[in-house]
Amino acid sequence: MDLVQWLKFFLVIQLIHGLGTWKLYVKADRKAFEAFIPIFNSLILMKIINRPMWWVFLLFIPVINVIMLIIIWVETARSFGKNNYIDTILSVLTLGFYSYYLNYFTDVKHVKNRSLIPKSSSGEWVSSILFAIVAATIVHTYSLQPYVIPSSSLEKSLLVGDFLIVSKMHYGPRVPMTTVGMPMVHDTIPILNKKSYLFNDRIEENKTSWINKLQLPYLRIPGWETIKRNEIVVFNQPADTLQDMNDFTPDRNYYKPIDKKTNLVKRCVAIAGDTLEIIEGYVYINGLKNTLPYRAKLQFSYEVTLKPGKSFERSIIEQLKTRYDITDGIYQSGNKIIIPAASDEAVSIFKNHPSVAKIDRYIQTEGERDILKFPQDPSINWNRDFFGPLYIPEKGKSIIINLDNIAIYKRIITEYEGNKLSIKGNQIFINEKLTKTYTFKQNYYWMMGDNRHNSIDARRWGFVPFDHVVGKPVFIWMSWNSNGKGLNKIRWERLFSTVHPDGERTSYFIHFLILIAVYYGFKKWRKRNNTSV
Repeated sequence: MDLVQWLKFFLVIQLIHGLGTWKLYVKADRKAFEAFIPIFNSLILMKIINRPMWWVFLLFIPVINVIMLIIIWVETARSFGKNNYIDTILSVLTLGFYSYYLNYFTDVKHVKNRSLIPKSSSGEWVSSILFAIVAATIVHTYSLQPYVIPSSSLEKSLLVGDFLIVSKMHYGPRVPMTTVGMPMVHDTIPILNKKSYLFNDRIEENKTSWINKLQLPYLRIPGWETIKRNEIVVFNQPADTLQDMNDFTPDRNYYKPIDKKTNLVKRCVAIAGDTLEIIEGYVYINGLKNTLPYRAKLQFSYEVTLKPGKSFERSIIEQLKTRYDITDGIYQSGNKIIIPAASDEAVSIFKNHPSVAKIDRYIQTEGERDILKFPQDPSINWNRDFFGPLYIPEKGKSIIINLDNIAIYKRIITEYEGNKLSIKGNQIFINEKLTKTYTFKQNYYWMMGDNRHNSIDARRWGFVPFDHVVGKPVFIWMSWNSNGKGLNKIRWERLFSTVHPDGERTSYFIHFLILIAVYYGFKKWRKRNNTSV
C-alpha cells in the first residue's frame, strides 16, 4: 500500500476502536469523542489501563505493534474487572472485539489505580513472557540478530557451524515490510512447516490481494556506515521465491516478500559504481586484481594425479582431508583424486606428498557458456571462472542501455525498480517510452563466496539491491564442529571472536567470562551492602 492507502487503513482502525470503546472511555471518566481521535485516543487509553505513555510508541513499530495490541486488549478487559481466564482468552481470540461486548452489553465499572501485579503466578508468568518477547523482538528486528553459517562458501573466514551476531545498525535497520507475522521467526514456523507471516503467494497478473496490501513500503533507518568492498554481508537472496527454493533464476520475484526471502552471507567483492570482471576465477575490480583481507582464503577445485601404482584407502583419504585442511571432502576415481575445494596453502603442501604426481586446478574455458550463470542469456558466454566485465549500478547514475546489455540489467529495471520493459525490434521501451539510457534508483552489490567453485552466489542470480541488505556480521559467539568429539565439538578459539578485523583471530571468551564474574560479584556485594544498611 502507498501512504494514502495506509492513512485510510489507519483511520478505519481508529473508527473501529472508537465504536468499540467509547462507552468504556465514559465509564473511565473520559469524554466519548476521545475514543475516536487518532493517537490521542491511545494516550488516553494508557491512562485508563494505568500503563506508561511510552507504550504508545510501541504501537507504531511494525511487528512489535501486533504483540502490543494483544497485550492492550487483555489489559483493557482487566481494567474493567474482567480478570479471569475466559476474559483473557476471549480478548485474544476475538482480536480485540471482546471490547464491543463489554462496551454495549455489560455494566462494567472502571477499576481506577488498579494494581499492575497479576493476581496469579500464571498471570505473572504470561506477562513476563509477553514483555520478554517484545524486548527481544525490538533487538532482533532493529539491532542485533543471530545467524548460523550453513555452508562452506566462506570457509576459512567463516566455518560451517559458526553462530554469528549480525548488526543491523551498521548499514541501517530496515523497517519490516511484512507487518503481520510471528516475532523472531523468519520464514517458516518450526515443526509446523508453515509460513510465519501473512502473505498471499498466489498472485494473478495485475492483481494484488488485500493481504499483500498490508505490506509496508521499503524504509531504512540511517546506519553508521556504508558497505565497503570485501566486507562480509548478510542479505536476502534476491531470486528466492515461494515456487521453488532451489530456483535461482525465476522470471519474477513477487512470490515472497523481500524481508522474508532466505538470508545468505557472502563477501561483497564489488560495490556500487565498480566494474567487475572474473578472470581464471580471480576477481578484478576496475581493472585491478582484488586483494582480499588476511583471514580470507580463496578455494578452488583441483584434480590430483597419483603416481603409478599409488592409491589411498578411504580411511587415509579422511586423514588427508584433516591434515591438509581441505574443505568439502576428497573423492578418489582410479589414479585421480578430486578435491572440490582447497586453498593455495593446502595445495602447496599436498603436492609434496610422496604419492602425488601433479595437481591441476579446474578452470573452465573462456567463452564457454554456462547456462546456469547470470544473466542466463544465450548471447552472453560467461561461466564461473570467466565472467564479465559488467558495471555494478550506483544510485543516481545513468548508463546507455541497448540490446547488448539489456539482459544484464533487465531484472533490475523491472523487478527491483518496478518498471515495465518491452523490446520492439531493436528499440527498448521503459514504461511505454522509447529510451536509450536508464538511471538507477538504488545501489547494487556483487556478493560472492571465497569457495569459488562451490558457492552459489551472484554469478548465479546477479546483483543484490541495497533494499535486500540485512546487516553486517560483527562477532562469532559460538562455533560448533559437528565432526568433533566431546569438548572438541566446540571450537574454543573462535568463541567471541570478531568477524572483520584483519590479522590473526583472537577469542575474547575469557574476557567475557571475567566481565560476567565482575558483574555478578558487584551485584552480590551491593545486595549485601543494602541489607546491612
